[in-house]
Amino acid sequence: MSDEADIDTSGAERVVECRGLQRAYGAGEATVRALDGVDFDVFSGQFVSLAGPSGSGKSTLLNMIGALDMPDIGHVAIAGIALGDLDRAQRADLRLRRIGFVFQSYNLVPVLSARENVEFVMQLQGLPAANRRERALAVLEELGLGSLAERRPGEMSGGQQQRVAVARALVTEPVLLLADEPSANLDSSTTTELLELFQRLNSERGMTIVTATHDPTVMRYAGRRVHMVDGRIERDESG
Repeated sequence: MSDEADIDTSGAERVVECRGLQRAYGAGEATVRALDGVDFDVFSGQFVSLAGPSGSGKSTLLNMIGALDMPDIGHVAIAGIALGDLDRAQRADLRLRRIGFVFQSYNLVPVLSARENVEFVMQLQGLPAANRRERALAVLEELGLGSLAERRPGEMSGGQQQRVAVARALVTEPVLLLADEPSANLDSSTTTELLELFQRLNSERGMTIVTATHDPTVMRYAGRRVHMVDGRIERDESG
């Protein structure tokens, strides 16, 4: 049973809806129940941290929300679109157009510049080259990376690479930004810079953000903290 926070969601759009999620890996005695009956909603403009130790189910839940994995049992909808009604190609298209991802390993293409990495997702969307370049440069400038637009990942610090990954996630103007252990490869100072960026995107743009983390620093920046243990939501708190 989750201890749900008293969160005012009156008039807010439900961006994420999860009902009765169950997900198990393995078989027989080796079965691991990663999610065990999870009900979870996220509303527009929330900054949510899924918190818990390794094996608690937070990354599995994030993968369900991001349409990277599907539950054995249960229902997931993103912006009112039921993922169970989509085939694999349609889910990939939804990820491309509705969801921005920031991974702990950055996942940048090493032979491409920062600008080209940010443009890549728009290229997949079929946007014209001139539009891609203009939008990529604008978002890099907004994140303080304008002077690094033509540098490749290997010529940038970890924090700069992570901000390029954020720029790539934001350039398509997704309804939802997902970040899996975003501070894992960053020092404390760079972590603070990244989290202040997330907080600014949330407060100034109204960006809906969900992170999965075991880092107390990340949890402190989130307006809502959802604590998971053994595949269940233990408590849900805000403030």
